[in-house]
Amino acid sequence: MGGKHSQYDIGLDKNPANYVPLTPLSFLVRSAAVYPNHVSAVYEGKSFTWSETYARCRRFASYLAGRGIGEGDTVAAMLPNIPAMNELHFAVPMAGAVLNALNIRLDPPSIAFQLDHGGAKIVLVDPEFAGVISEALTLMTGPKPFVIDVDDAAYGGGKRIGEIEYEATLALGDPDFTARLPDDEWNAIALGYTSGTTGRPKGCVLPNEYFLWAGRWYTEIGGLCTVRAGVERLITPLPTSHMNAMAYSTMVMLLTGGCIVPLDRFHPGTWWESVRESRATIVHYLGVMPAMLLGAPANESDQGHCVRFGFGAGVSPRLHGEFEQRFGFPLLEAWAMTETGAGAVMIANREPRKVGTACFGAAESRIEYRILDEKGADVAVGEPGELLVRCAGAAPGFGFFREYLQDAAATAEAWAGGYFHTGDIVSRDADGDFHFIDRKKNVIRRSGENISAVEVESVLLQHPGIASVGVTAVPDEVRGDEVMACVVSRTALSEAGRAAFAHDVLDFCLDRLAYFKAPGYIGFCERLPLTATEKIQRAQLRELGQKLIATPACIDLRGSKKRTAFA
Repeated sequence: MGGKHSQYDIGLDKNPANYVPLTPLSFLVRSAAVYPNHVSAVYEGKSFTWSETYARCRRFASYLAGRGIGEGDTVAAMLPNIPAMNELHFAVPMAGAVLNALNIRLDPPSIAFQLDHGGAKIVLVDPEFAGVISEALTLMTGPKPFVIDVDDAAYGGGKRIGEIEYEATLALGDPDFTARLPDDEWNAIALGYTSGTTGRPKGCVLPNEYFLWAGRWYTEIGGLCTVRAGVERLITPLPTSHMNAMAYSTMVMLLTGGCIVPLDRFHPGTWWESVRESRATIVHYLGVMPAMLLGAPANESDQGHCVRFGFGAGVSPRLHGEFEQRFGFPLLEAWAMTETGAGAVMIANREPRKVGTACFGAAESRIEYRILDEKGADVAVGEPGELLVRCAGAAPGFGFFREYLQDAAATAEAWAGGYFHTGDIVSRDADGDFHFIDRKKNVIRRSGENISAVEVESVLLQHPGIASVGVTAVPDEVRGDEVMACVVSRTALSEAGRAAFAHDVLDFCLDRLAYFKAPGYIGFCERLPLTATEKIQRAQLRELGQKLIATPACIDLRGSKKRTAFA
């Protein structure tokens, strides 16, 4: 569906006769030359310049080539947000191979699936995850990869890749290693596995074009999202295996000679300290982060930072404005998927942003879209439907993933009718702005009303006694579906305490939601089923809801779920 030489070609010279393909690697060479002494990354206080990063990547690639890695091989890595993980994104394709960055929160069966499915030849492992990798190997059905423990003597005697000082590792590589610069934007350099919230994850084959266009789009989008060359410092707690950090964060700093500051994870208690110490001017976020930061008491230092904007998705519409007013910078809501990359990305980067309405901006002229109802018909303005997208012109998949690995049928199904079917339910208002409603499979159909699980969750998360919550549908003989909230409470509750708490939660919802959206059941549990990227496993949540409904841990609220004046 994609490929080079579309009208959105990312080459600088538009004359095909003079065409020189541009890739993330070629821009690494450029940044090392243009910004040699600019800081490229900061890890726990240790800084690296662009020239140092380029040299380290070449040594790393040389080491991989010496271990037999070459054209068509897959290199898996299970490492936290550390220098080696960032450098592997360049070193692996320098050796001609494809990187599969495993999320460090994956369980052994999920790891085994990805290693089998992706055909990993070797897997680089931080010692912290050696046990889970060992277990995963026993579950594999195909050839097992060679595991390189980063404490292995092969790395020069006990220097961990996971530490700042792993010069012994890099010393084994040739500083004059001739990198294999891929000669086509459509060449694959990484695998990105979907979250698999409703089934087994799919392996998205990601080409050079995918990464370079993500950075190019971010660099040029402008408005409130303007990125200044050689100036910005971008802080992110998101794993490098996640497309946000892997494509957008890394690539925009690469193309503009900026500095990325990866954290090991999101620490609410020390977040602002990290932001201030790093002098971050851009922050990347996921929806849960603003809610958690607002939970801390307000203080006079809330706006004592250098942040110009936040880039992310999923902030609760009810908390969006409150966050911006308190902390003094805009949260720019964006929409994209692993599959779409920046090929069809949208962002609310210009006023009016319609804060509080789950607005993620308008589609650029290069994006073609449709919003379809359940029968496949285009919906009217303001009506909800599934979003379908493609790039305008001769290359509808420009900037998108190349294909689902070893799954031609799923690829064809996703692109049925010439548009990519996102599975997201959205609406488009009279101004042309899009508003997110929910994933198609998360919509609860109760008495003819469509209810967004995400909307109900965003309200429930504001209740002071709820630590986390997942909303799903359970069968109802009269209404078809009923709303079930699986709740993790902040404190332990007795049986009587659960009933009182559930009714308090219901009253809380009835003050903020139409009555039919409020939960008809509240089931208490110790934890929610989550993916490695902290998303709710919707299929497992449905199973959990079905199990809870027949236990004393579930409170039936249907008799108290009454229409109110608000509704």
